Formats: sequence, structure tokens, C-alpha cells
Amino acid sequence: MSERCLEIGLLLYPGVQLAAVYGLGDLFAVANRMAAGQGREGLARLRISHWQADELGRLRRVFDSQPQATGTPHVVILPPSLEGDAEQLQPCYSDWLRQQHGVGVILASVCAGAFALGEAGLLDGRRVTTHWALATQLAARFPEVEVLPERMVIDDGDLITAGGLMAWTDLGLALVTRLLGPTIAAETARFLVVDLNRESQRQFSSFVPSFDHGDAAVLGVQHWLQGEGGAEASLASMAARAGLGERTFLRRFRAATGMKPTEYCQQLRVTKARELLEFTRQSIDQVAWQVGYRDSGAFRKVFARLVGVAPGDYRRRFGTAAR
Repeated sequence: MSERCLEIGLLLYPGVQLAAVYGLGDLFAVANRMAAGQGREGLARLRISHWQADELGRLRRVFDSQPQATGTPHVVILPPSLEGDAEQLQPCYSDWLRQQHGVGVILASVCAGAFALGEAGLLDGRRVTTHWALATQLAARFPEVEVLPERMVIDDGDLITAGGLMAWTDLGLALVTRLLGPTIAAETARFLVVDLNRESQRQFSSFVPSFDHGDAAVLGVQHWLQGEGGAEASLASMAARAGLGERTFLRRFRAATGMKPTEYCQQLRVTKARELLEFTRQSIDQVAWQVGYRDSGAFRKVFARLVGVAPGDYRRRFGTAAR
């Protein structure tokens, strides 16, 4: 049986910080070594590639850790830059990022890499982070984006942003957690002598939806839900967004995601509620309202069922806003 590969592409745009590019490659190589040492069947291998525009503006692999492998990236990372905010990229980069995102590729950025995601039109309605020194500039350039510079990593499912220049370590471990599991992430961090921070630990039990199922209509609804649509979504609005009848949408959504739309939205809302409980002082009623529940009692029941503890108990255990 052939080994299952998950490709992580690193985008080598002009001015990219090469230390982060090679550091991420080393981190993922160590993760592969830790996974191989587990001796467990079914663990994927991380394939590392570098992507760069050629003289004709076509994005191509210029490095591949497994050149014999086939397929397309599962994740694309925009590493940090030491030369500004990465907003002056050629249009081919934005076009390529939109194309990758449109077929279900997870996009991630570190530091100034968030500007490239913004230039591609992918951040509106999202919560993102970047280097603290660039936060005001990012917020001014993209007013529809909520910039949270105090956060090290913000995982929004199909888009993941990380903070300052060295936050590539946090992003790398978060991706190892998602793709290879928390045990491999912990072993990788231990070997590299870096902290497996709360942002990564928080993701161990987080809802991680699938975006690479190939159904473009469903994917468009998922992207909308991850952004601004999650709090107000109804079956009718989701079906209309997909351009499908409700019965057809239900069937295709379940086939693509393995869940009913209502179950998916509950998971998504609870994931966002956990974030608010951890990092804000909003009351539980305010959190319930913000994620789309008009009945806080219903929110408490759904939260307890999916997370295993009541919202107040969860905040007491994991909250950081009051510390």
C-alpha cells in the first residue's frame, strides 16, 4: 500500500524570510521522523514543497521533498517577510491563492504574509492576527477584517494566521497537530525544545472541517460559514448560497462533510464560542448571542453536549482574559 502524503506548500514570494521557510521545512521533517518512530499504520507523511512564480507568472514547484509523489497541496503557507507588508506581490500570486482556496486548500500566513491573503480578497469578515507592529496598517488597509494582534495563532478552519516573525514555530506545530495528531506535535516540540503553546493545545479537540472534498458548491457555503455567515445561517440561506434546492443541498453537504448542515453549524458556533470564552470577558449570554444563539439556555445545552463541560466550567479551566 502506498504511503499517504499531505503536501504543505511554502510560497516563496519576493522578500520572503528564508529562515522561516527552511525552519518550517526542518520542523515538518522532524514531525515526519517522530511519526515514523510511532510505527502506527495510517499516519500520513508530510510532503514539503516550495512554490514560486516563473518569468511568465505561473506558480510552479521549485523544490519538492518527495518529487516522485503526485497530487496538489493540502496546505499553502505564506511565511513572514523582513521587507515590509507583502502587499506589492504580482497579481499571479493573488490569483493562485484564490484558486487554491477555491478548491479546498487550507491557507496559512505568518506575520506580513497576512497582507497577501488580504490582497487576494480572502480575509473579509474574518478574525486574523499578524505582527503587532503591522496590526494598525493591516486593519486600515482591510477595514472588513478584525485584526487581533494579541493572538499568536488564529485557526479559522480554512484560513490560519500567526503573529510575529517567529510565530512560524507556533503555526508549524498547529499544523502538525491537525495533520498528524497531538502526540506527534508534542514529540516534535520536545525534540526541537520549543513550547507547545496554548494555541496549539487548544486545537487538540477543536472541530476541524474538511475542505478538500471537491464539491465546489458546498465549499463555497463552508467558506461563507467560516466568515460572516455562521451566526445567521439557516438551511434556506445555505441552499440559496450554494444555488441548490434544499433537498439536493442536504444530500450533497452530508456527502461532502459527513455531517448535516445543522450539526456542522453547531460545531462551528461552539468552536467560535470556545475562543470567546478563552480570550474575552464577555458574559456567557453575550457569547451565545455573538455566535448565533438567541436562547442562551439552548446554547449551554449544545455546548455541554459537544465539549463535555458547561461554558462556565470551560472558561474557568481555559480562560486567559482574566489572568
